[in-house]
Amino acid sequence: MLLTPCVDYVIVFTGLAGGARARLLAATPLLMLLQIVLLPVYLWLMAGAEVVGAFDPHPFVEAFLLLIVLPLVLAAATQLLAKRFRAGRAIEGVVLAAMVPLMMLTLAVVIGSQVFGVSSALGQLLIAVPVFVVFVLIVAPLGALLGSAARLDVPSRRAATFSGVTRNSLVVLPLALALPASFALTPLVVVTQTLVELVAMVVMVAGVPRLIRPRISTAENV
Repeated sequence: MLLTPCVDYVIVFTGLAGGARARLLAATPLLMLLQIVLLPVYLWLMAGAEVVGAFDPHPFVEAFLLLIVLPLVLAAATQLLAKRFRAGRAIEGVVLAAMVPLMMLTLAVVIGSQVFGVSSALGQLLIAVPVFVVFVLIVAPLGALLGSAARLDVPSRRAATFSGVTRNSLVVLPLALALPASFALTPLVVVTQTLVELVAMVVMVAGVPRLIRPRISTAENV
C-alpha cells in the first residue's frame, strides 16, 4: 500500500491547502504509468518471487486498462475536442466541475466495498494503524524538506508533501483482491490505510499552509 503515490483525491486536498494542484494534475499520468510498472518490481524485491507468483494477473490487467489506460485516453480525447470544438470545451468544463464529486464517489465505493470486513477484523487491523500513522509523520516533513532543498515554490512544496503522504488504494486494492485466500486480510489493510490517510489529510489541510508558507523578507518587515 505504501509503495504507490496517490493520483486522485490528493489533487483535491492539495488544492484545499493552497498547493500546486494544476502541476500535480499534470504529473498524474506519469505517476500512474510508473507505479503500475514499478509495483511488481517493488513487490519482488521486498516480498520475494513467491508472493509475486501468487498473484492472479487478470485483476491486475483489468485494473490497468480500466483505471489507467481508459481514463488517459478519455482525457486526451477531451483535450483534443476542447481545442477544436465548442462542445469539447463545454465537456471539459463539466468534467472539471465534476472532479471533486466523482473523486468522493469513487472513494466511497472503494471503502464501502470493504468496510464491513474492516469492522469484523478490527482487532487485527489495529496492529497496522501505527505503521500508517508513523509513515505520515515521517514522510510529511521529509516532503517539505526535499521540496525546500529542490528550491520549489511554496505551492509546489505543499503539493510534494501531499503527494508523498497519500497512497493509491485504487491501484493496490485490485492486486490485494487477487491474492489467494491466505492473504484475505490484505484488502482490509488497504482500506484501513485509506481511512487513516483521510484523517491525516484533513489535519494536513489545516496544518500544511501554516508550516509551508512564503517567507517574509527583511525589507517587508521594515
